[in-house]
Amino acid sequence: MPFLNSIRTVENTANAQEYPFNIPAFSEGINMEFSSNVTFFVGENGSGKSTLLEAIAENCGFNVAGGNRNHYYQYHKTESNLGSILRFSWLPKVTDGFFLRAESFFNFATYIDNLESDEPGVYDAYGGKSLHGQSHGEAFLALFENKFKKGIYILDEPEAALSPKRQLSFLVLMHELEKTGKAQFIIATHSPIILSYPEAIIYSFDQERITKVIYEETEHYQITKDFLMNPGLYHKHLFSKTE
Repeated sequence: MPFLNSIRTVENTANAQEYPFNIPAFSEGINMEFSSNVTFFVGENGSGKSTLLEAIAENCGFNVAGGNRNHYYQYHKTESNLGSILRFSWLPKVTDGFFLRAESFFNFATYIDNLESDEPGVYDAYGGKSLHGQSHGEAFLALFENKFKKGIYILDEPEAALSPKRQLSFLVLMHELEKTGKAQFIIATHSPIILSYPEAIIYSFDQERITKVIYEETEHYQITKDFLMNPGLYHKHLFSKTE
């Protein structure tokens, strides 16, 4: 069973006109169950996915710029106060895991370089070499393969650095961990490949409240499928607007 069972709004005295409480998906409060070890957040940019991931990471004690509870480095403050009105139900509470933010991964890799210069051997936990010394996709997979073992893994758009082939490799890594019952994944993604993970729960942030959907109902699946079936039709429609 998942470590994090549910998230619910328990107090909502915040100004509904202020960020992040003015995000439509949060307007009716948050009431989410995690019945699978793999949960996906989907929705357009700005729909609140990353904001909620940050609140979960903060509740775990992780560095909200990316990393785990043992990673301390300077970052530009981005987290909201959403977590202050939420109740997290754990069974049991875990503080092992990792928060991955594609947008700030460069800063995390630099932090690991600095640790290695102070304490040689740190690279051993990341594939034996600097994350900066690998391609973006290689660095992501090195992190997944070497650091992901037991705990809760909160990932914000992991596909940003992964080719379609490496996204398939990521599915394999995730399955190997998830099937042990020792790992829970909560992932915000736009990738129809990653979203295909069997028996995952998918929450959409595109409505006035967060709603559960099935894979085939997501725009990511529908648009990708329709486009690949007839890209010419899409091109004709899209490009006619610029003529």
